[in-house]
Amino acid sequence: MSEHKGTLGIAQGTALYIASVLGTGILVLPGLAAQVAGPASVLSVAIIFVLSIPLAGTFAALAARYPDSGGVASYVRTSMGNTWARVAGYLFYFGVAAGEPVVAVMGAEYVVAITGADRSLLPYVAATLFIIPFTLNLFGVKVAGWVQLGLSALLVVVVVGVISYGAPAVQTVHFTPFMPHGWVGIGMAISLFVWAFAGWEVGTHIAAEFKNPRRTIPIATGIALVIVGLAYLALQWVTIGVLGESAGEGSVPLLTLVNETAPRAGAIVIASIAAIVSLGVLNAYLAAIGKLGASLGRDGDLPRYFAKGAEPDVIPRRSLLLSLVISIVFFGILFAQDFQLLSLIPIHLSSMVAIYVLGMAAAVLIFPRWSFDWWIAVVALAMTILLLVLNGPNVLFPVTVVVVSLLVTVVKRRLATKKARES
Repeated sequence: MSEHKGTLGIAQGTALYIASVLGTGILVLPGLAAQVAGPASVLSVAIIFVLSIPLAGTFAALAARYPDSGGVASYVRTSMGNTWARVAGYLFYFGVAAGEPVVAVMGAEYVVAITGADRSLLPYVAATLFIIPFTLNLFGVKVAGWVQLGLSALLVVVVVGVISYGAPAVQTVHFTPFMPHGWVGIGMAISLFVWAFAGWEVGTHIAAEFKNPRRTIPIATGIALVIVGLAYLALQWVTIGVLGESAGEGSVPLLTLVNETAPRAGAIVIASIAAIVSLGVLNAYLAAIGKLGASLGRDGDLPRYFAKGAEPDVIPRRSLLLSLVISIVFFGILFAQDFQLLSLIPIHLSSMVAIYVLGMAAAVLIFPRWSFDWWIAVVALAMTILLLVLNGPNVLFPVTVVVVSLLVTVVKRRLATKKARES
């Protein structure tokens, strides 16, 4: 593991965690959850919030104890060997990265629709939303962290504003019947909100950038967990209470909610949220992906050329430029399919869940058996395995990554054997 000499404090770290988790879900999930579970979707949010505690807690414990730019891949390398570490690294660098253009396009769709701009401008708006945080990360995670603090503060202020405006208009009659679709609906809503509470693994890749990781990371994680949980819970309560049965109608429930309570500011508020969310999520993920790519170069899973920047407080510009090329490829796929996001979302989500399984398995192997952290990791591992099973055919991409990683292992071993014979 790398020697630590980071610069990020609690405020910046909390902001990065908030951006990673309180992301694009606020734009669509309240309505989708209301559609499948009705008023009981509020209960679904509360349940997934409680279930996310073991996952967030385990990642925080790993990052605090073993701060390294490799993140989950480094923990897996320590406990399960190089091949599985390569799987974890490739899943994040090439799989989770598929979500970057999705986030940019999702934000751009809102901005274009709400401002009334021609849809032909969508690629340019999406590119702008991507290039801004990419450029910030070229100046280092410290600069990106301060910008993230501002973006997360703006996001929290706007969300609190939406909730405050909506709360007086909440009607209790809209909460009956409470469970129109039964426990099946609640289960479906829980599966949706897994997306909302994902992102805790991002902090593992920038753990070495924190001041005093053992103290800072658990505090930043705890604060972010409470803020994100309360924000989603309150937003779901207001959405149901104000819109009632119509909460599940349409594709822009947040805009409908704001138009009901503050019609003059509606379009401006939602366009601002869409832009802030996209910039914030991309800023956080690019910081993680840049560091991960450098660590993969350092550990021999990518060419050594990309290793520069794996050290704390060093900018991984080569890794970031490679990630830009990967993102351009994914942008090209979206462009060819008229920006149909479902072509990339399954790759992103299945990769993320597979990383969670590997990370929790590593934690179970690393933490002292029967300790409190070990039990939390066991619970989180069981949860993530269930989520992976629920992904069904979407696990094809992670399986492909496993096959590629095994082939790389075979090639590396043969080359090492050949070199040993020649010497």
